[in-house]
Order: sequence, then structure tokens, then C-alpha cells
Amino acid sequence: MTNLNVEHIVRSPKTNEILDNTKKGLGFVPNMYVNMGANTALLDAYTYSYNSFRANSGFTSAEQEVVFLSVAYENNCEYCMAAHSFVGDHMTHVPAEVTDAIRDGQAIPENKYAALSKLTRLITANRGNISREDIDEFLAAGYTEAHVLGIIAGVAIKTMSNYSNHITSPEVDAAFASRIWKK
Repeated sequence: MTNLNVEHIVRSPKTNEILDNTKKGLGFVPNMYVNMGANTALLDAYTYSYNSFRANSGFTSAEQEVVFLSVAYENNCEYCMAAHSFVGDHMTHVPAEVTDAIRDGQAIPENKYAALSKLTRLITANRGNISREDIDEFLAAGYTEAHVLGIIAGVAIKTMSNYSNHITSPEVDAAFASRIWKK
């Protein structure tokens, strides 16, 4: 992993505002946010897009976590796998067997989550170049074409954080330590 040193970079007022609001909402500021905050555009784009995805994607909170975990798995992001496994366990209530199957690269025991994870991973791995058959299989699981576009939003959001984490190597926060992951 690359280890870009961002500690010396002076934070902008906008970055400080985002970090302060994050602390108010979560009770702490994740190390990933601190590192992303070395560039205001990155942190602002990430937090805005993340919040919009949560509010507007058309997926349940558990399905949103499946998207995020599937992207993090495909991008081999240890930080996001730990963080979103924790969020899935404690906040969005993803069944543990679903989270663990994604983390282990195994078959997901619930068909709808399995279809969602499969298409998310295909979109991520193939940079959006998927077949009509892939889409039809996803639609047959009970999703809509709007959901395909929602996956793209999720992939974009997690790609920002995954790539940033690969380059800045944030330490996994103590809150997420119970779900540390290695592929």
C-alpha cells in the first residue's frame, strides 16, 4: 500500500465544518475522513454523495450496505470492509451471514442480496461494462432498472473512499476493530 502523508496539510474551513458535523453525528471522526479531509473537494464530494445515496438510492439501508461491502471487497479495501461490516452489524442490520459471505467471497444465502452483490461486483470489476444478461438476472431478483443506476452511485462513492484509503492508509478506528478484514 502507498502511504501518502497527509498529516501536515492545513485543513480548510469547509473541511473543518464537515469533520465537526461528522463528530456531532457519530460521536467521533473516522480516520478515513481525517485523511480525505486533506483535500476539501474529496471529503465534500464523498460526504455529499454518501448522504445522497443513503437518502435517495431506492435501496433499503441493509441493501445499501451490501452495495458498499461488495465494492469494498472487489476493491480490496480493508478499512471500508471493517467499517461497513460494523455498520451492517450495528446500524443497518444486515444479516451476519450475508455480511460474512461477502467478506469471505462466498455464496450469499439470500437471493435478493446475492443478486445485488453480484451485479455490484460486476459493475466494479468491469468498470461498468456489463451484459444485458447481467442486468436481466438482477431485474429477475425483484429490482428495477433505476436500481442499476443506484448501484453506479454506490460504486462511485465507495471507489472514492477505497482509492483514498489505498493511498493514505488510515488506521482502522477502534469502533470498527472487531470487524478487521484481510482478503
